[in-house]
Amino acid sequence: MSSRATFWRALIALAVLAVSLFFALTTPPRLGLDLRGGTRIVLETQHSPTVRADAAATDRALEVLRGRIDALGVAEPSLARSGERRIVVELPGVQDPRKAAEVIGRTAQLTFHPVRGVSAGPSSRPAADGSRVLPDPYAPGRFLRLGPTALTGDGVKDAAAVLDTQTAHGWTVDLTFRGTAGKQWARITGEAACAAPADPARRVAIVLDDRIVSAPGMQQSVPCGAGISGGSAQITGGFSAGAARDLSALVKGGALPVPVTAVEQSTVGPSLGADAIRASAQAAVIGLVCTAVFIIVVYRLLGALATVALALYGLISYAAVVALGATLTLPGLAGFVLAIGIAVDANVLVFERAREEYARSAVRTPDMRRPLRVGFSKAWSAVADSNVTTLLAAGLLFLFATGPVKGFGVTLAVGVLASMVSAMVITRLLAEFAVRRASVRRRPALTGLATTGRLRARLARRRPQLMRHRRRWLGACAGLLLLALAGIGLRGLEFGVEFTGGRVVQYAAERTVDADTAREAVTEAGFPHAVVQTTGDRGITVRSGELTNHQQEEIRDSLSDVAGRVTVERDELIGPSLGRELRTHALIALCVAVAAQLVYLTVRFRWTFATATVAAMAQDVLLVVGLFAWLGRPVDSVFLAALLTVVGYSVNDTVVVLDRLRELRRTGPNRSWQDLADDAVAQTLPRTVNTGMGALFVLTALALLGGDSLTDFSVALLAGVVVGMASTVFTAMPLAVILQSRHPESHRPKPSRPSAHDRSGAVI
Repeated sequence: MSSRATFWRALIALAVLAVSLFFALTTPPRLGLDLRGGTRIVLETQHSPTVRADAAATDRALEVLRGRIDALGVAEPSLARSGERRIVVELPGVQDPRKAAEVIGRTAQLTFHPVRGVSAGPSSRPAADGSRVLPDPYAPGRFLRLGPTALTGDGVKDAAAVLDTQTAHGWTVDLTFRGTAGKQWARITGEAACAAPADPARRVAIVLDDRIVSAPGMQQSVPCGAGISGGSAQITGGFSAGAARDLSALVKGGALPVPVTAVEQSTVGPSLGADAIRASAQAAVIGLVCTAVFIIVVYRLLGALATVALALYGLISYAAVVALGATLTLPGLAGFVLAIGIAVDANVLVFERAREEYARSAVRTPDMRRPLRVGFSKAWSAVADSNVTTLLAAGLLFLFATGPVKGFGVTLAVGVLASMVSAMVITRLLAEFAVRRASVRRRPALTGLATTGRLRARLARRRPQLMRHRRRWLGACAGLLLLALAGIGLRGLEFGVEFTGGRVVQYAAERTVDADTAREAVTEAGFPHAVVQTTGDRGITVRSGELTNHQQEEIRDSLSDVAGRVTVERDELIGPSLGRELRTHALIALCVAVAAQLVYLTVRFRWTFATATVAAMAQDVLLVVGLFAWLGRPVDSVFLAALLTVVGYSVNDTVVVLDRLRELRRTGPNRSWQDLADDAVAQTLPRTVNTGMGALFVLTALALLGGDSLTDFSVALLAGVVVGMASTVFTAMPLAVILQSRHPESHRPKPSRPSAHDRSGAVI
């Protein structure tokens, strides 16, 4: 039976590795805009007097926008509807959000009007007969009175920017009409050709979004009544090459069925994305190397084999992301790096279980196969429970997060699943192959399982009786919780622009300037209330409320006066309505996270254990939030990703100890909960420390090398890992003991039979 199971595990492992290698070598990664640079715009459709902005109208608007973007020649654009009224537009390589927003967001309602004469002033709305008055583009201060709309842009079949070398018109836009629109154009121009040469009525006005872009007059060669035949026209207006191409793209794409407004806009420079990839790769390599050295020192040969499995984990998780076609974002890279710690956790759980089994054996033998097999079997329950809780957090990130943070949820979930394959299949195959070697059987200490480890040996000599002082620990935790709440209440939370609305722009300057000098330059530009900070050697960050693209350019010009050439590295604009919505989604995500963990733990454990776990988790979340309140660090979507990860990690750590407590209760039903809890903590503490060290190595590397974008993320997770390990011992376990003492089970579990337990290795 064992050989057959090994055969199937080997077959599965080889198949997974072969498929992973294929996708890794043949499928290029799909990088997000925060890694390759570009502009991301979220548009929201608005109701018009005649059309309701529903899902159907939004879909029609999306197709119009797709035509405009294709006409602009943007490489690999991405357009997708989000919800009922939102359209997400991603434009790789586009670094000028002002131009992109102007071209994409315009309604582009093209109409053709006969000119009735000259008017003394403008009119705010069309007259009853459909006539209107608009400024004459050729004579500043003069206004033309236009007749009702005679032709719309729907009749235009094609539009192209053309350089007219035969006349002095320069760049023009040539129009081609479809169907009966050509006859209508001939009728309009034929009526205009009947007017006197100096009469304004001899002109035809071409209007785009309530602005006359061209009002050509009919030449003497145009016959009265017959007009311009052939189904074509030409728009002249002294256009530049770029303006002519933009206008042709708008006309060709057609008019939007409903107006749209930009509720979110972000731009990332290509150099910033390249730096982020390089920094994340360095953090991953350094974190992996430090983690590998640590587990090799602790677990020797099996630690080295686990390191090989970790490297294969990286291959599997990367191949899964590219095979799924998921977008790889900067937080997503952090999710990859963080999942290394999760993969280490499963290996540590197995190895510590195997160490316990070897130490418990009545007769010490050099054969490590049985302790290893029992270690994998007994660790499965804790590994499954802890990974399910992390998957719940990843799923909530995918459902409630937006933009790059959604990518973190995807890569975290992929990393969790890949870590289970890596630890429970690949590591097991390598370890079982190694312990069967004669050279290894002659040297059992080489495996790392024959030694209990310094921490476990010290705990065996003197077991700490922590639960005797459980109320003292709860009081200390309550004091820390009050300190965190005081920070939230007194200093408040520094919400990022995602949650408040506004704009934050990160500039890269040619010369180094201090914060005061940069602040003065921004004030001189007319924005005294903007928050100005300097980052790195030559980085300047400006955060303000409502800020238009033109105002952003004014700030950049003002900074250039004191810092030399200034370029935009990152530009994020969030509308106030979207900010409120994201803030609401963040609160919903946290509440759903707590509820989901409570339901799952209640199903897997007794309600007393679930309550204690969720209470410790809520404490960890509040402590991390309080820390950021005292430090004045921003609370944004990346922080939300870190917070939900802390939720998963906190529950993960507590579940491992509770799983051991439940097992000890079955083997010793007559023992007190206090003694059982002390034993559970002592037996799982080596795992907690070793796993925590692996996570700390990775997160420290991210904090130091991940750049400004990941510093706050890493700090939040570092704090979450530390308080999560502490809350398991000093909050969750004391609460579990108190609740179990006050609400005992209706019947005591029967003690399990050691022989059957040893044979199956299962924890029921």
